Order: sequence, then structure tokens, then C-alpha cells
Amino acid sequence: MKAIVIGGGIGGLTAGVALDRKGWDVTVLERTPKLEPVGSGLAIAVNALRALDTVGLGDPVRARARMQGQIGIRRPDGRWLTHTSGSAAEERYGDRTAVVLLRAQLVDLLAEALGPDRLRLGTTVTGVDAATGTVRTDAGEFTGDLVVAADGIHSPTRRALFPGHPGPVYSGVTAWRGLAPMPAAPPRNSETWGRGLVFGAHPLDEKTVYFYATDVAPAGGAAGDERAELVRRFGGWHEPIPELLRTADPAHVLRNDLYYLREPLPAMHAGRVALVGDAAHAMTPHLGQGACQSIEDAVVLAHLAGGDLAAYTEARLSRTAGIVRKAMSICRTTKLRNPLAVALRDLGMSLATRVTPDLMLRQMDGVLRWRPPAPAGSDRVRDGRA
Repeated sequence: MKAIVIGGGIGGLTAGVALDRKGWDVTVLERTPKLEPVGSGLAIAVNALRALDTVGLGDPVRARARMQGQIGIRRPDGRWLTHTSGSAAEERYGDRTAVVLLRAQLVDLLAEALGPDRLRLGTTVTGVDAATGTVRTDAGEFTGDLVVAADGIHSPTRRALFPGHPGPVYSGVTAWRGLAPMPAAPPRNSETWGRGLVFGAHPLDEKTVYFYATDVAPAGGAAGDERAELVRRFGGWHEPIPELLRTADPAHVLRNDLYYLREPLPAMHAGRVALVGDAAHAMTPHLGQGACQSIEDAVVLAHLAGGDLAAYTEARLSRTAGIVRKAMSICRTTKLRNPLAVALRDLGMSLATRVTPDLMLRQMDGVLRWRPPAPAGSDRVRDGRA
């Protein structure tokens, strides 16, 4: 059985590895001449770690990553609104809630597991025939029993398969990402919420901090110096935020508008083609589940591939659509600018945490308690839905 994977990002590479582990002859097509993942840091939550365990990569990721430990939400003056400890999360889920590493580290690990002979770089896809499984490229045609479209949020394959779908829409929020040297007082894993603004900081190792920020802004905006723009917006917030921004390399501060699929696709497959990751269910990053859901997609698809792809849609469409909605709901909460609305939001979080200390974890149960499909012969009954 042959599989052609379009896209060498996290979803495409994971799909390639998972299908290879199931005995498929896999070819991954990537248009760039070199795997250069966009972004800096990345959180891999427990649900995605379990998925990676099924292809033998969970422990290698854990070994390369830093455990999140205590996580929570703060005000711009530094006061905690809600938080939980790493030990409480580990007790609840039987594993770390999440680990943080460089996106490039995960891509390198997946590419190494796939093997260079299965990866064709510098190959641009020009069309897909869903009925025959033929993929047309600038280097010729490839035909597979399965085609995996992991070609991103603006997926040409999705547009061709579902021409009536409206596609991604702007969330109203722009985002920055970057790396900074570890300050003298290492930051705790946290997000800080202000009036329409968010700043997150997560140590990657003893020397480096991954940070991200969001603000409500028109689409298409840009500043000549994005680090200076961040200092303007966040320079008066609690430490170490100002220090992180002062020491960050301006050349490596990225800015991207956040788009998502507000309307779910009618299906995550058509003919011999299955869509994974952002191509299937682009979401805002407010749950930290974009890459995680791509990884889930990949291992579920590999488990079900060879049969009717309708089973893949059945296993994945409802779950991913729900996570897209939940992430956007949090995004709307962070977009509040009215001082009274922000005060009520913060008070509600603070009081709810006092009444129910594990509320932050409970709200993530539906996402993090997911289990991957059980291997053949296992006494566990799982289908990868929840």
C-alpha cells in the first residue's frame, strides 16, 4: 500500500512516520528545499504525547523537552488569577500535562524517524485527483492508495476538494513569537492577560525562554521593528516580561495574524484523500492544541487507513470541531478591552479557582483525557475519538 503525503510540517511528518510503522510505502512531498519550521517554541500536551507513544516517539520528545510544571494566568501587575501545579496535573492525567521544546527539535525528530529516502524536498504539488490518488507535481506524478493532505491553513487541496467551503477567517487577533535569554529570575510557565492583550512565557531549557504575545489588531499589520512594538505594548507589565523583550533578538521575533476554520468541513476526507492538521481544522492557539491535533489526526488515520476513510472522518471531525470552537471561545475572552468587562472576567477566574482549585485542569479534561486507538489484539477498546 502506497501513501503520498503532501506537506512536511508536523502533521505530515507524523502521518508519514505513523503510516510507515503500519507497513505503508510512504513518500512525503515538501515544497521547500529544506525543512525550516515556521515558529519557535511549541507545547506538546499529554494527549499528543500519548499519540506519539504509539509510534515510539513519546519518550524521545519527553527527553528533549522541558516539563511545564506550574501553569497559570496572571494580571499585568503579576498577581495570579488562576494556576495549577505540575504534580496535580500529572496525578490527574498520569503524565505531564505538557512539555515545551523548539518546534525545530520536533520536526528534526520526526524527519529522522521517517528517514531521508521517504522525504522529497523542493517538490511543489500542482494538483490532486481524489478519485485515483494521483498527485501532480513539478517533478512528475505520484500515485498512492492514500493521499494525506497536510498542506496547511491555506491548503490548496482543501479548496479543490471542498470548493464551496468559505475557508479560514481572521480571528481579529495578531500574534508574535520569539526566544529570549533566560533572565536572572527564571519565569514560571504562565500567561498574563490584560485588556485585549496576552503575553505567555515558558522556559525551554536553562538558557532560553520561549515567549508569545497577542493583541487585537486589523489583519495585515506590521511594524518596522516588531520587538520595539512589543515593548510599546507590554513594556509596563510585570517582570520578567520587560526584560525578556529587552534581550530578545529583533531578527527572530515573528508576527502572524491568527486565522481559523469557523465553519467545520463537511468531511475530513474525499475519495482517497484525507486531510490532517490545519488543512482540516485550523484553530487559534489559545488551547495550545494546533500541533497536538495534527499529531492525533496522523496516528488515528494510520490506524484506520486501508479501510473506508469515512471512519477517519467519524473519529476526528466532531472532536476537532469542538476544540476549534473552544479555542476561539478563549480567544474572545482574551479580546475583551472594556475595563469593566475585563475586571469581571478577572474576578470570575479568581473566585472560581478559590471555590474549585482544580477548575483549570477540569476544563481541559475533554481535550487531555483523549486516548489513541488501541493496537490490534489489545484488550483496550479505543477508537481515538475521546
